Parts: sequence; structure tokens; C-alpha cells
Amino acid sequence: MQKLSKAALFYYSLADLPISMALFPVLVFIPRFYSAELGISVAMIGSVMLVQRVIDLLADPLMGLLSDRTRSRFGRRRPWVAAAAVPMMLGIYRLFFPPPGVGPWYLFGWGLVLGISVTMMLIPYYAWGAELSADYHERSRVSGARAMAGVTGSLASQLVPAAALLLFGIGGDRTVLTIVGVTALVLMPVCVLLTVTQTPDATTSITTHVPLLPGLRLMLRNKPFLQLVSAFFIGSIGLSISTPLYAFFVADVLGATQQATFMLTFFYLSSLAGVAFWVRAANRLGKHRAYVVAFTVITLAHPFYFLLGKGDLWWMLPVTIATGFAAGGFSQLLPNAMKADVIDLDTLESGENRAAFFFSVWSFVQKLAGTIGGSLALFGLGLFGFDATLRGGNDPHAMFGLRFLFSTLPSLFFITGALIVWNYPIDEERQREIRAKLDARQN
Repeated sequence: MQKLSKAALFYYSLADLPISMALFPVLVFIPRFYSAELGISVAMIGSVMLVQRVIDLLADPLMGLLSDRTRSRFGRRRPWVAAAAVPMMLGIYRLFFPPPGVGPWYLFGWGLVLGISVTMMLIPYYAWGAELSADYHERSRVSGARAMAGVTGSLASQLVPAAALLLFGIGGDRTVLTIVGVTALVLMPVCVLLTVTQTPDATTSITTHVPLLPGLRLMLRNKPFLQLVSAFFIGSIGLSISTPLYAFFVADVLGATQQATFMLTFFYLSSLAGVAFWVRAANRLGKHRAYVVAFTVITLAHPFYFLLGKGDLWWMLPVTIATGFAAGGFSQLLPNAMKADVIDLDTLESGENRAAFFFSVWSFVQKLAGTIGGSLALFGLGLFGFDATLRGGNDPHAMFGLRFLFSTLPSLFFITGALIVWNYPIDEERQREIRAKLDARQN
């Protein structure tokens, strides 16, 4: 099997950079900014994000079907990736640069525009990546390249504001959103254009049509897919609990509001370093065993956040490095590389390459996990009586709730994900058997 060139991997991965750069502040800084600066309660923000997610969920299966059934001289994936860039840029602009006095409806409407346009881009984009190679290990390289671009985008969303604070003394949540928003809007058209014009076509030639309901039944009989998506779902809930609480934790527990971007920089630097390690671990141990190890590392590291208090910013550093390193493997790289293998199994059973449909279900599950995790986080803060607008600080009960929700609760989900994927059945040998049968059918 011929390896993809480094240039092909580079151009394919580019589109994920501005997407990740824009989406991370939405998860981390938007909740605190719209609460602390615009006066919307955390419970209301949680409700808005919950309704957004529910509506956005409906777009996932539709997008998967549309992309799989698209026929054009530009392919099945390119037109959708290109077309999604414009509404994404509009959503970023309106969400990151809100006028004074906006309320929940503004956050809801523009958040929904951004969410649906991200769905429109990512499902065809990820399906395209799954089709770039049929090789077990080469798929780890594709996922690794995309993960590195995504982590670089998230890292840039920390480094650019951090540089502004360090060099010019300007900071705060609004400044972060302004700087990151402008950078993402500049990079988005450039990166997407290079991806859609320079990435090679997919390797698959299987395009027969399976009706929706029989196709769903086939998917539900795909036990490795159900096992993988269940582990990813549970693990993503844990990550989605901690993500929107990060800025709250650094600002209110550590008392270091201005330093949230610096600490997140270390998280993404270690995550970026971890990508190459997890690709090698997948090649040596097998993808699912490496996935279990990544789950275990973050499970053990995360509760150490609970020990931190006021002024402990630098004691947070080793925990941040450990969790970031693990996240480089378990959050996207390894499960996405494994997902391409279960799509092969479905293709063998259905006779159709339905990569986008599988990614739409995956996206549905990921958003559902984000909805559940984000709701647990923000509604949990409300139940503990936490109020981000209190300049004098919250009472000990509320602070305990923030520390527990951020540090300890996610690990219960991480370890459950590790247990689910422990006996995953598709290893390198099994994947090669599946590919041999597919190749024989095509020939």
C-alpha cells in the first residue's frame, strides 16, 4: 500500500486549523464571557446551549446522507467543505463580536448558525479523510495529521491572546474573543481553499445505494462500531464537563483570570507533542490498546486538579501537561483512526461506502455527549449556587462544586470509556482480512 505524501497530509489537515481555533473559545471562553460580561446566568447559557445542540443534532444524519449521495465532477466531499466556509465565518463574526446589551436569543441564534455550518463542513471533511487510505496504519497518519492541525489551531487561540497580554498588556475574555475571531476569519478561506484544491481524491470506488432504514439496521448490527462509539460517547461526556469549566476554574479557584490562556497554551503544547507519541503507540500496541492507555492516563491525572487552590497556578502545570498529553490521543486521533476500520466492515456488509453517514452518526453522538457534559457542568454550577458575577467571590459550597465538577467527575466517565473499549475486536490482522475481501470484490 503506497503511503500518502507529506504534502497530501498537510493540505488535507489544513482545514481543521481555523475550525479548531474558532471552536475552542466557543466552548471555553464564550460561557464565561456571556455570563460575567453580558450578565446572562450560567443556567440560562446552559439552557441555550442545550436547545442549540438538540436542533443541531437533526442536521447530522441529513448531512451524512447528502454528502454520500452527492455526485459532481469535484467529488462527494469537496463541494460541501467549500460551501460551509461562508456561514461558518458569519457565525464566528457575530458570536465573537457581540454588540452591547445582547441577550440569550442572540447567543442562541448565532450559535446555531455556527453549529450547523460546522456540521456541514466537518462530516464530509472527516469522511474524506477516512477514504484517503485503506491501510490500517496509514489511517493513523491521516488522523494524526488532522489532529496536529486541530491542536495547532486550539494552541493558536491561546498563543495569540497570550502574546497580546505579554507584549502589550491587553487581556480579558473580550480581548481573547476579538483577537482569535479576527485570526480565524483571516485563516478560514485560505486554509479551506488549499484543502479543497490540493487534497487528493478518495481511494474508494464503491458507491452502490442502500436505503436508509436497512442501512441503519446494518449499522446497529456492526458491534465493533457500537463498542467504539459507546466508548467515545462516554469519554466525550467527561471532556465536555471539564471544557466549559476551565476558565471558571482558573479564574475563581486559582484567582488567576488573566493567566487562563497561558495555562491552556501548556495544555495544547503537550497535546501537540502527544499526537506523534500516540501515532507510534498505535503502531506498536494496536490502536485500541493505545486508546485504553490514553484513557487511563487522563483518568489518573484529572482528580489532581481538586487539590489546587488560590495562588496554585504553577502547581496546575504538571496536571495540565499530563491531561493535555493524554487528550492528544484519546479525544480525536485514535477513535477517528479506528472509525475508518469499522466503516470498512460496514462496506463489506452493505456493499456501499457510507463514510459520511457513519461520521454523521459519530457527530450526532459527539454533540449529544457535548450537550450532556456541558449541561452537567453548567447546570451543576447552578445547583451548587455558583454565580460568575459575584465580584467578592462565591461561598465554600459553590467553590467545592466548581472544583468537584471540573476535577473529579470527568474521571468517572474516562475510566468507563477505557473499560468499554478494552476488548475491541478489530486489530491490524482483522482489518487486513476485511480489506482483502473488499479488494477482491472490487476486482
